[in-house]
Amino acid sequence: MAQTKTAYTHVGPGLPPLHGERASALILGSFPSPKSREQGFFYGHPQNRFWPLLASLTGEPVPDWADIEAKKAIILRHGLAVWDTIGACDIRGASDASIRNVEPNDVAALIRQLGVRAVFCNGAASGRVYARYAQPATGLPATVLPSTSPANAAWSLEKLRGAWGTALAPFLTLDGCNGRGFGL
Repeated sequence: MAQTKTAYTHVGPGLPPLHGERASALILGSFPSPKSREQGFFYGHPQNRFWPLLASLTGEPVPDWADIEAKKAIILRHGLAVWDTIGACDIRGASDASIRNVEPNDVAALIRQLGVRAVFCNGAASGRVYARYAQPATGLPATVLPSTSPANAAWSLEKLRGAWGTALAPFLTLDGCNGRGFGL
Protein backbone atom coordinates (compact mmCIF):
# COMPACT_ATOMS: atom_id res chain seq x y z
CA MET A 1 0.00 0.00 0.00
CA ALA A 2 1.45 3.38 -1.00
CA GLN A 3 1.96 6.01 1.67
CA THR A 4 -0.10 9.16 1.35
CA LYS A 5 1.90 12.38 1.40
CA THR A 6 1.01 14.93 4.03
CA ALA A 7 -1.09 17.72 2.59
CA TYR A 8 0.28 21.20 2.17
CA THR A 9 -0.72 23.69 4.85
CA HIS A 10 -0.41 27.46 4.59
CA VAL A 11 1.39 28.57 7.74
CA GLY A 12 2.29 32.01 8.96
CA PRO A 13 3.18 34.36 10.26
CA GLY A 14 6.32 32.84 11.68
CA LEU A 15 8.16 34.14 14.73
CA PRO A 16 9.31 37.71 15.35
CA PRO A 17 13.08 38.33 15.24
CA LEU A 18 15.16 38.08 18.41
CA HIS A 19 17.83 40.75 18.82
CA GLY A 20 19.22 43.44 21.04
CA GLU A 21 19.70 47.06 20.04
CA ARG A 22 22.65 46.11 17.81
CA ALA A 23 23.85 42.78 16.43
CA SER A 24 27.06 42.01 14.61
CA ALA A 25 25.74 38.77 13.12
CA LEU A 26 22.33 37.50 12.07
CA ILE A 27 21.55 33.78 12.07
CA LEU A 28 18.68 32.88 9.75
CA GLY A 29 16.63 29.72 9.64
CA SER A 30 14.15 29.03 6.87
CA PHE A 31 10.79 28.73 8.67
CA PRO A 32 9.91 27.58 12.20
CA SER A 33 9.15 23.89 12.53
CA PRO A 34 5.82 22.75 13.99
CA LYS A 35 7.57 22.19 17.35
CA SER A 36 9.07 25.69 17.25
CA ARG A 37 5.70 27.22 16.43
CA GLU A 38 4.12 25.20 19.24
CA GLN A 39 6.78 26.43 21.69
CA GLY A 40 6.69 29.95 20.25
CA PHE A 41 10.46 30.11 19.93
CA PHE A 42 13.30 29.31 17.54
CA TYR A 43 14.67 25.79 17.21
CA GLY A 44 12.07 24.31 19.54
CA HIS A 45 12.47 20.68 18.55
CA PRO A 46 14.29 18.94 21.42
CA GLN A 47 16.52 17.07 18.93
CA ASN A 48 17.61 20.19 17.04
CA ARG A 49 21.24 20.86 17.88
CA PHE A 50 21.10 24.65 17.53
CA TRP A 51 21.00 25.49 21.26
CA PRO A 52 23.61 22.93 22.39
CA LEU A 53 25.81 24.16 19.53
CA LEU A 54 25.50 27.86 20.42
CA ALA A 55 26.04 27.08 24.09
CA SER A 56 29.22 25.24 23.18
CA LEU A 57 30.48 28.08 20.98
CA THR A 58 29.75 30.79 23.54
CA GLY A 59 30.80 28.96 26.71
CA GLU A 60 27.25 29.16 28.07
CA PRO A 61 25.46 26.26 29.77
CA VAL A 62 23.20 24.26 27.47
CA PRO A 63 19.71 25.60 28.11
CA ASP A 64 16.89 23.29 29.05
CA TRP A 65 14.66 22.62 26.05
CA ALA A 66 11.78 24.62 27.56
CA ASP A 67 13.88 27.49 29.01
CA ILE A 68 13.21 30.23 26.47
CA GLU A 69 14.75 32.94 28.68
CA ALA A 70 18.09 31.08 28.81
CA LYS A 71 18.01 30.70 25.03
CA LYS A 72 17.28 34.41 24.58
CA ALA A 73 20.18 35.25 26.91
CA ILE A 74 22.67 33.35 24.73
CA ILE A 75 21.67 35.39 21.68
CA LEU A 76 21.52 38.76 23.43
CA ARG A 77 24.69 38.36 25.53
CA HIS A 78 26.76 37.51 22.48
CA GLY A 79 25.75 40.22 20.02
CA LEU A 80 23.69 37.98 17.77
CA ALA A 81 20.25 38.12 16.20
CA VAL A 82 18.05 35.21 15.10
CA TRP A 83 15.18 35.14 12.64
CA ASP A 84 13.82 33.23 9.67
CA THR A 85 13.96 34.11 5.99
CA ILE A 86 10.33 33.09 5.49
CA GLY A 87 7.38 34.80 7.17
CA ALA A 88 4.69 32.51 5.75
CA CYS A 89 4.54 29.67 3.24
CA ASP A 90 2.86 26.47 2.18
CA ILE A 91 4.65 23.50 3.74
CA ARG A 92 4.24 19.79 4.38
CA GLY A 93 4.98 19.08 8.05
CA ALA A 94 8.48 20.35 8.82
CA SER A 95 10.07 19.61 5.44
CA ASP A 96 12.09 22.53 4.09
CA ALA A 97 12.20 20.69 0.77
CA SER A 98 8.42 21.01 0.48
CA ILE A 99 8.23 24.78 1.02
CA ARG A 100 6.42 26.72 -1.70
CA ASN A 101 4.56 30.03 -2.08
CA VAL A 102 7.12 31.84 0.06
CA GLU A 103 6.26 35.13 1.70
CA PRO A 104 9.67 36.40 2.82
CA ASN A 105 10.42 38.30 6.01
CA ASP A 106 11.93 41.77 5.53
CA VAL A 107 15.40 40.58 6.49
CA ALA A 108 17.07 43.47 4.64
CA ALA A 109 15.31 46.02 6.88
CA LEU A 110 16.43 44.15 10.01
CA ILE A 111 20.03 44.04 8.77
CA ARG A 112 20.03 47.81 8.21
CA GLN A 113 18.30 48.50 11.55
CA LEU A 114 20.81 46.46 13.60
CA GLY A 115 23.99 47.23 11.68
CA VAL A 116 24.57 43.53 10.99
CA ARG A 117 28.00 42.82 9.48
CA ALA A 118 27.56 39.10 8.74
CA VAL A 119 24.68 36.80 7.85
CA PHE A 120 24.71 33.07 8.54
CA CYS A 121 22.07 30.75 7.14
CA ASN A 122 21.22 27.60 9.06
CA GLY A 123 20.95 25.26 6.08
CA ALA A 124 20.55 25.47 2.33
CA ALA A 125 16.84 26.39 2.23
CA SER A 126 17.48 29.49 4.30
CA GLY A 127 20.44 30.35 2.09
CA ARG A 128 18.38 30.12 -1.10
CA VAL A 129 15.60 32.34 0.25
CA TYR A 130 18.10 34.89 1.61
CA ALA A 131 19.95 35.03 -1.73
CA ARG A 132 16.70 35.59 -3.63
CA TYR A 133 14.95 38.14 -1.43
CA ALA A 134 17.34 39.87 0.98
CA GLN A 135 20.85 39.82 -0.47
CA PRO A 136 19.94 41.94 -3.52
CA ALA A 137 18.64 44.67 -1.18
CA THR A 138 21.64 44.61 1.17
CA GLY A 139 24.58 43.48 -0.96
CA LEU A 140 25.64 41.46 2.08
CA PRO A 141 26.40 37.84 1.15
CA ALA A 142 25.45 35.04 3.51
CA THR A 143 27.52 32.14 4.71
CA VAL A 144 25.42 28.99 4.41
CA LEU A 145 26.23 26.67 7.30
CA PRO A 146 25.23 23.02 7.69
CA SER A 147 21.77 22.66 9.18
CA THR A 148 21.40 21.91 12.89
CA SER A 149 18.17 20.03 12.13
CA PRO A 150 17.82 16.49 13.43
CA ALA A 151 17.25 15.51 9.77
CA ASN A 152 20.90 16.42 9.02
CA ALA A 153 22.35 13.23 10.49
CA ALA A 154 25.47 13.51 8.30
CA TRP A 155 26.78 16.25 10.59
CA SER A 156 27.63 15.33 14.18
CA LEU A 157 27.58 18.01 16.84
CA GLU A 158 31.40 18.08 16.72
CA LYS A 159 31.44 18.62 12.94
CA LEU A 160 28.81 21.34 13.30
CA ARG A 161 30.88 22.95 16.06
CA GLY A 162 33.89 23.10 13.75
CA ALA A 163 32.04 24.65 10.82
CA TRP A 164 29.89 27.04 12.85
CA GLY A 165 32.70 27.96 15.27
CA THR A 166 35.07 28.99 12.50
CA ALA A 167 32.39 31.12 10.84
CA LEU A 168 30.92 32.77 13.95
CA ALA A 169 34.06 33.30 16.06
CA PRO A 170 34.92 36.78 14.72
CA PHE A 171 31.40 38.00 15.47
CA LEU A 172 30.71 36.62 18.93
CA THR A 173 30.78 39.15 21.71
CA LEU A 174 30.20 38.97 25.44
CA ASP A 175 28.31 42.01 26.66
CA GLY A 176 30.01 44.15 24.02
CA CYS A 177 33.48 42.57 24.18
CA ASN A 178 34.99 40.37 21.50
CA GLY A 179 34.20 36.75 22.36
CA ARG A 180 37.45 35.07 21.38
CA GLY A 181 38.82 32.91 24.11
CA PHE A 182 35.65 31.73 25.83
CA GLY A 183 34.37 28.45 24.55
CA LEU A 184 35.94 28.87 21.12
